[in-house]
Amino acid sequence: MPNFSFSIHTKSKKSDARRGTITTPYGKIETPAFVTVGTKGTVKSLDAQDLTRSNIQMIFVNTYHLVLSPGVDVIQKGGGIHNLTKIQVPIISDSGGFQVFSLAKSDRKNEESPKLVKITHDGVLFRSHIDGKQHEFTPEYSIKAQSKIGADFIVTFDECVYYGATEKYTEKSMQRTHEWAQRSLRASRLKHQQKIFGVIQGGMYKKFRRASAEFIASLSFWGLAIGGVSVGETKKEMRDVVKWSMEVLHKDKRPIHLLGVGYVDDIFDMIKMGVDTFDCVVPTRQARLGRLYVQKFENGKMKFENYNMIDIYKTIFKRDLKPIDERCECYTCKNFSKAYLHHLFKQRELLAYRLATIHNLYFIEKLFERIRRNIELGNF
Repeated sequence: MPNFSFSIHTKSKKSDARRGTITTPYGKIETPAFVTVGTKGTVKSLDAQDLTRSNIQMIFVNTYHLVLSPGVDVIQKGGGIHNLTKIQVPIISDSGGFQVFSLAKSDRKNEESPKLVKITHDGVLFRSHIDGKQHEFTPEYSIKAQSKIGADFIVTFDECVYYGATEKYTEKSMQRTHEWAQRSLRASRLKHQQKIFGVIQGGMYKKFRRASAEFIASLSFWGLAIGGVSVGETKKEMRDVVKWSMEVLHKDKRPIHLLGVGYVDDIFDMIKMGVDTFDCVVPTRQARLGRLYVQKFENGKMKFENYNMIDIYKTIFKRDLKPIDERCECYTCKNFSKAYLHHLFKQRELLAYRLATIHNLYFIEKLFERIRRNIELGNF
């Protein structure tokens, strides 16, 4: 089986964008790349063949949810996440940190006493959102769970602070994340078949973001991830947070992943800052809501950065026998019309979610293909 590697082929002369390739035992990932979210070991409504139809390159699964169900021991006995799901592309598992901390509806008067989660020096105690049972996540347990899941890439356990956290608490949280990163790294050293990403935090504070980027980059992680965005901040604040981190990381030769970002305008700006990969539920969630991507043309010419979204529920599509996008070559557009999709969604047929999701993922993958080509041509 081939070793893991990341090579940078082209660097843009117009920005910090870079064109590269990640090699894994389950295939290559051409970067910049979008990572499709399959939270519970499934991309909602799709099977492995549908993922192939959508040209997806990589899947992101969630350790917190998989610990709760079906359980990581079941996954391990089933031969690992690839064998259990039959998904034969590279997979990354997160640490479970974001989901654990999203349960913590913190009392703003006492940041040390979240209602659903107890944060300690050692790790986190939380109650399952499914049955209320208590669980404990430590950096060591998260790495052990991810090892049993068997993804190609794993992520350090970290604390994602909520938007609006005070400077004092953000600094304390960052220091805790750094200690947990070191513990995660030590725990992962026996897992030679998996490569680990370190997570940068620091809230909305420039000095902490830069300090966290410097510290995490100083450790021997295979890749680097920027966390703690898409937590309620404005788009400007998001761009500032990523910019502060990338000012430190822009010359780093390891792959850089941005956690939880998937709107096209954000993706464009972050790629220009040097980010290599992104994960987000946006394309699949929008698909299930009947919001479908279509290419936008100006003066009869297609600009790869321009797109619209149509709401397939609208009555104007009831008798529209054209595909979602006449220039799209996805399985859905080659076989079905907007009228049929409109009918399926209005009648709440399950097929609606499958066909819409195939289209949106195919569209995003084609968009990233065009981005990669334009980096190579010097146009991005």
